[in-house]
Amino acid sequence: MTSNEGARLANLWDDAKAAGMSEAERLLYRSNLLGSDKRITNYGGGNTSAKVIERDPLTGKDVEVLWVKGSGGDVGTIKMDGFATLYMEKLEALKGIYRGVAFEDEMVGYLPHCTFNLNPRAASIDTPLHAFVPKTHVDHMHPDAIIAIAASANSRDLTDQIFGGEIGWLPWKRPGFELGLWLSDFCAKNPNARGLILESHGLFTWGDTAKEAYETTVEIINKAIAWFEANNTKPAFGGAVRPVLDAAERKAVARKLMPVIRGLISGSEAKVGHFDDSQAVLDFVSGKDMEALAALGTSCPDHFLRTKIRPLVIAFDPAKPDVETTLAGLPDALEAYRADYAAYYKRCKHADSPAMRDPNAVVYLVPGVGMITFAKDKATARISGEFYVNAINVMRGASGVSTYVGLPEQEAFDIEYWLLEEAKLQRMPKPKSLAGKVALVTGGAGGIGKATAIRLMQEGACVVIADIDEAAMAEANAELGKKFGADQVRSVRINVTSEDDVIKGFEDALTEYGGLDILVSNAGLASSAPVEDTSLALWHKNIDILATGYFLVSREAFRIFRNQKAGGNIVFVASKNGLAASPGASAYCTGKAAEIHLARCLALEGASAGIRVNTVNPDAVIRGSKIWSGEWREQRAAAYKTDDLEAHYRERSMLKLGVYPEDIAEAIYFLASPLSAKSTGNIINVDAGNAQSFTR
Repeated sequence: MTSNEGARLANLWDDAKAAGMSEAERLLYRSNLLGSDKRITNYGGGNTSAKVIERDPLTGKDVEVLWVKGSGGDVGTIKMDGFATLYMEKLEALKGIYRGVAFEDEMVGYLPHCTFNLNPRAASIDTPLHAFVPKTHVDHMHPDAIIAIAASANSRDLTDQIFGGEIGWLPWKRPGFELGLWLSDFCAKNPNARGLILESHGLFTWGDTAKEAYETTVEIINKAIAWFEANNTKPAFGGAVRPVLDAAERKAVARKLMPVIRGLISGSEAKVGHFDDSQAVLDFVSGKDMEALAALGTSCPDHFLRTKIRPLVIAFDPAKPDVETTLAGLPDALEAYRADYAAYYKRCKHADSPAMRDPNAVVYLVPGVGMITFAKDKATARISGEFYVNAINVMRGASGVSTYVGLPEQEAFDIEYWLLEEAKLQRMPKPKSLAGKVALVTGGAGGIGKATAIRLMQEGACVVIADIDEAAMAEANAELGKKFGADQVRSVRINVTSEDDVIKGFEDALTEYGGLDILVSNAGLASSAPVEDTSLALWHKNIDILATGYFLVSREAFRIFRNQKAGGNIVFVASKNGLAASPGASAYCTGKAAEIHLARCLALEGASAGIRVNTVNPDAVIRGSKIWSGEWREQRAAAYKTDDLEAHYRERSMLKLGVYPEDIAEAIYFLASPLSAKSTGNIINVDAGNAQSFTR
């Protein structure tokens, strides 16, 4: 296992790295290796554990401690503080107070009493599954190749055929204390087994050392992959019966559908979209059996918790593409899905079930185009898509060698609406004020633009940085991606004076996030010259950027907002100079005045559609600003006969305060947020006080 031929997993274990590690550190090392490949387990899925001898801080004696991935963690990115630690002796004692399967959920409440060394990391529901396997190191993974076996109608026979007696099999059982006891019983009866497959769920493997456990997991998965390669010779999903549009056409269809879908499903919670037209997805959405397989739902609990009971197949014919007809049918299609989901809830609910959650689909399959997913944020939408790709791979494998079987509806419901899962959801922090919102900021790589992006992202927004300076934009994108996560920020090159550039930039933003809620029009320049020395080129440059540019980006935003039918928000960054004239800057002042009046016109046009348009007027924001780094600074210093412009502007203000990018960003956030929900056509001056620019 030292190579990665074809689809085979590579053995990434490095003895030199592992040699100096403690047992707990080797658990972390093993976990990160396993989680680095989605063919082994998807994000947030799977668990790893090790039983380690530790010194008890109370008695000073050596005790056996279970280190196990804590609740809500991800094995690929977990750190040492992501593991729960529990006394094995106390975990074993829980067997004595267990009252039976009807009461197994209450056992979760006892897990904190087993905590070792006051570890604050909460133990997950899977803890008994690891505790009661009498092996030092245990892996529980969700590999596509294994779940394809687990989700086949004859999964037990396939397990025996592929693995002989080295890998056992257990029927479906919801994770919890009872399944932990099943695993313990299996190990007692099958002492030579190296692991087992859980029907409709995944793979358990184990070993006496961290290396043995890791290599066993990789070996078993590779054996399953090799078996499918040799035996799954049928055309995927019954064979292709629909054409696949070319890449440009696929994106064009997706960006027309996504804002409309987003508007129709974002009533109670704003959502962000993700588009996937990878080969696995295209194979599925062009296959003859796609609709039948999609209707069966997913099999692995981790899959449908992220993707709902089943996806929505969009009525679109790639052989005769008619997007307008598809768009016209979306409201009825989405309403039918919601009604079907409500019926599923009514059929399956128990007396103590939580109230029905959002009935909208998460996954939308578009024949010949790809898959669209929507969730509360970009990362969740992307990960939901990844989970459905895993489900597609499972369906490909299971239907290619057997009959694919989804999890029974009642079992699916009981996990989706599990009271323990509901309690976890209730413990989550409240969404931030801009969660699920998408903003595009022009001039986003400059001082005010980047400060604005940061402020909006602090409140949960996804931000598209638009700028003409590609180097500065790349730097800002990297900085914000590191700070807030790569899913939360994108960048598009836009020259706001170019109609084609603006249209393409907004199209790229739609493809990335599925819609738009906030436009911050901030691109700018500054120029200074007496009117008699102002060339026509300089005049046009100011008007092109500060008037025409603001018109072009606003027009695109309006088009998107009207398609979404969910309102929208535009904030112009103008200037004190738009209200109070300055000497030697007629082109600049005129352009800024045009911005302010354009904003008023747009506020009038947008109000009936819930589109708000407001303006922020900064003054003399020097720190971090690109427009103050060249001639403009020199020209203004000469005009005011000073070497210290910052001091000049500070002393000129009524409040004797400097104005910084973060101050402007705060005003922009206010106007872009629900805090100003009843404000449109307004101007906020952020200039430390300038009587000439009072709006009244």
